Amino acid sequence: MSGASGHYEKRLSDLDGLYLDDAAHKALLSEKGDVVVYEVGDFRPSAVAGDMIFGLTRMVPGLVGEEFFLTRGHIHANADRPEVYYGQKGHGLMQLESPEGETRIVEIAPQTVCYVPPFWIHRSVNTGSEELVMMFAYPADSGQDYGIIERSGGMRHRVMRNGQNGWRLVDNAAYKPRARAVVDALMRAAA
Repeated sequence: MSGASGHYEKRLSDLDGLYLDDAAHKALLSEKGDVVVYEVGDFRPSAVAGDMIFGLTRMVPGLVGEEFFLTRGHIHANADRPEVYYGQKGHGLMQLESPEGETRIVEIAPQTVCYVPPFWIHRSVNTGSEELVMMFAYPADSGQDYGIIERSGGMRHRVMRNGQNGWRLVDNAAYKPRARAVVDALMRAAA
């Protein structure tokens, strides 16, 4: 995607603390160096409500221990804003979590559309053996809150390898359910 107005990349060191196996993360960092795990390029015509931001995410394949490479994940700062992803290459999934902790998974492949409803936390996970490429679009005034996942000790489930070519969800023992007051505040802020 050429001519993007914004671009950022996340390296292996930027994802410190996200994976279950911290020793495997450190070993991979030592072995491979501080490689780029994913990069995002976007077009931001304006920040005005009613306009759209759109762009492209590219994520390399890989594992930290038995856990697939993933994005940090977020909820929109204006939590009532949706997002759409369109798979272009590779195989992965969108891990969705409601503020109350319900988990939903949408598998991503070429020509797959994933709709992330308002109020849902989401992150991308590359479960394939090649680069995962997805287009995305969301309202220009959405913003991102990356801290909601960190404040809960991660998402409720982790996406782990299951055999040679599969994946499975496992409970995240560090997960702390969000207090009812936190969930209510998200809903009130959007009203």
